[in-house]
Amino acid sequence: MLTLLLMFSLPGFAAGYAASIEQSKWELVASKFSCRLSQQIPLFGDGEFNQEAGETVRFTLKPLQGHGLKGQVQLMEGASPWQPGIAPREIGEVTFTSNGTIAVPTGYSQQMLASLFRGRMPTFLAQNWADTGESVRIALSAANFPPAYAAYADCIADLLPVNYRQIARTAVLFPSAQWKLSDSTKARLDLIAIYVNNDDSVKTVFVDGHSDAQGRRLANRDLSKKRAEAVTSYLEKKGVSPDRITTRYHGERYPVAQKNDRQTRDRSRRVTIRLDRN
Repeated sequence: MLTLLLMFSLPGFAAGYAASIEQSKWELVASKFSCRLSQQIPLFGDGEFNQEAGETVRFTLKPLQGHGLKGQVQLMEGASPWQPGIAPREIGEVTFTSNGTIAVPTGYSQQMLASLFRGRMPTFLAQNWADTGESVRIALSAANFPPAYAAYADCIADLLPVNYRQIARTAVLFPSAQWKLSDSTKARLDLIAIYVNNDDSVKTVFVDGHSDAQGRRLANRDLSKKRAEAVTSYLEKKGVSPDRITTRYHGERYPVAQKNDRQTRDRSRRVTIRLDRN
């Protein structure tokens, strides 16, 4: 800790990059799908908090080319210029990726936001800057952060409950000889409908009904049809346009595996929902 205190306090011990109070600007890009709050770090690059719908916040440090930074980096909470006498605090250790960025884990990212809210400066302390053996500090400025954070919090409150990756491929299961939708299936379809109704880039929703191989083939085909139609009907009731839905049914033709054991049969009694973008 004494070494860290010296690195933060002794002028000239480590090269530093940070926006001055006058330069400190926070920019928010807001939508129903993600909230991105970023700051330009003069002569170094950018730092960005990004929270996608259905996910937790992640911070990414994006250096410009030519800084030659790599390996392990200490993530600290330092005092702002208007907070004399406050000692630095270690948050954790992160790593430069092969493309030269730092992707900070969610827990550390949340601590960084809390630090900025308290007026502190989240700071990356790296060694061997550009193979010179010198240390370098890269910090986010807390100046002008509160109003930007208020807008960021409003954006997060308006995010959709899921993102495209989370619901682009979905399978809902059915008991043997049944086609009625369970409460858990309806809850999943609710999320799909919410997303599709907000994303115009989703042009087609493919709904495919399946059965296991027990019983007569024609009966299985009819059962898979009822299952697919039950899902389609529910999505339409939730506002998804019929013109965007393609409903198909396949009976027992496409089991999830070639085995005919109980687990395979349970997983084969399903309807898959696939979202297709442009």
